[in-house]
Amino acid sequence: MAKDLFHTLDLNLLKTFMILMQERNMRKASQRLLVSQPAISQALQKLRNHFDDELFVKVKTGLEPTPFAESLANDITPLLDGLASAVNRSHQFDPIEVDIKIRIALAPITMTCLPGFLFEQIRILAPNAQLELVGWSNSTVDEILKGETLMGINYELLLANKEIYAPKVLDLKGRIFVREGHPVTKSHVEPRDLSGYPIASLISPGWNDKFSYASELLTEMGIEHTIGFRSELVMAIIDVVKHTDMYLPHSNLFPIEQFPGLRAVDLTINGQPQMKSVHCHIHVRNRNNPLVNWLKGLIEMALIDESNKH
Repeated sequence: MAKDLFHTLDLNLLKTFMILMQERNMRKASQRLLVSQPAISQALQKLRNHFDDELFVKVKTGLEPTPFAESLANDITPLLDGLASAVNRSHQFDPIEVDIKIRIALAPITMTCLPGFLFEQIRILAPNAQLELVGWSNSTVDEILKGETLMGINYELLLANKEIYAPKVLDLKGRIFVREGHPVTKSHVEPRDLSGYPIASLISPGWNDKFSYASELLTEMGIEHTIGFRSELVMAIIDVVKHTDMYLPHSNLFPIEQFPGLRAVDLTINGQPQMKSVHCHIHVRNRNNPLVNWLKGLIEMALIDESNKH
């Protein structure tokens, strides 16, 4: 049975062989490979033993390849070039080459500002991709773990699962939104200024299903309040706020200019803005995924731009 020359070969030696073929000089080969000349000599001896051929002979100008070496180089050069191309291409990313479905789950906090921007950017930059935006639900984390959803954008979640990687996208400044003509007329309020007015609480599944963050904050401060309405639907909350004295706790992401009849009021505690961070939730295996990092960059750009408008 013939000796299996491939599976018994240290493939690193082929790189040395090809450099020697190109340079025909031990010193120049050692400089290109950043190793000593003795290391090149040892590698060449291993190659000679493996192929049972001298491969290179010394001549006045340096090294001369044997007929076997020339034949071997001719055969493996296109294969090694293809391997190099594949390896280099795996570290490059061009959105124009993306031709898969991109499923992203968005929490209600981002639903009024991200969809249009993401659709337009992907339509232009990754026209072969299919964008699918869904609302964040209680099953989103499981869908990310199963690979059914690529990423989700939400407030930071308290998750015990270490397979979810959640880098911060940006910090949001707390605001409340009330109808024009609301009894609260200040442009900046402290929580006590809201005493007695009901909260219209936006439910973000997986984050505040069973509680209102604003309600918990007011309870801790001993401020009288009620929760007047709760919904996952942003437009339902907005409609209720427009027709009542309820207020919507939100942030500087809310595009107030799109909703005539509403007014933004900054919320501070002891003179300091109330901050909350938004995070990108992905499977830990995708933390270095070029597509994921590109999408995260788009989302971050959109949210920063939107938050700076207000």
